[in-house]
Amino acid sequence: MVSRVAIVCLLALAAAGCDRQSQSSGQANVAAPAPDEAAAPAAKALTGLDRSHKGEAAPATAFKGPDGKPTTLAAFRGRPVLVNLWATWCGPCVAELPTLEALAQRGTVQVAAISQDTNDAAKVPAFLKAHGAPSLVPYVDDQMALSLGWNANLPTTILFDAAGNEVWRWNGGNDWNGAAAAKLIGEAG
Repeated sequence: MVSRVAIVCLLALAAAGCDRQSQSSGQANVAAPAPDEAAAPAAKALTGLDRSHKGEAAPATAFKGPDGKPTTLAAFRGRPVLVNLWATWCGPCVAELPTLEALAQRGTVQVAAISQDTNDAAKVPAFLKAHGAPSLVPYVDDQMALSLGWNANLPTTILFDAAGNEVWRWNGGNDWNGAAAAKLIGEAG
């Protein structure tokens, strides 16, 4: 019962942080603060850059790989990875999918777009193809364990370095093809 209450609360938070009414075909490139500008831990940004978790290890939380088998972020160690928490019902999430696809195609960083959809996870691969992200690997966290663990609204994107330590997180949608995003991603080394 407690987990159901937590899920309901998270859905309410996610709905508040996610603009389901968004009809734009692309996400505006939100200007990022300068890379040396740290976010104050006590004043976490609702949208934009958050460095308050820098250096924290990636969680061992399991989610499903494209084969339906459990995997964790440890599977990505050895190369920087940009983890994007998204859902099919989240307008800003869907708007940034093509920019994540383009970033993944460039190969400068691994992209792990992890759906937080709790119902009908089987629809995620077709949804990615239909919304401009055909080559993104369809990872699914149908228990929303990552977003619950990170207390994250959708979309939330987190950059981990090759050792699996958090560099920064971005709250809200973004254009992952922009120069500001490229500069931020370069911080993973």
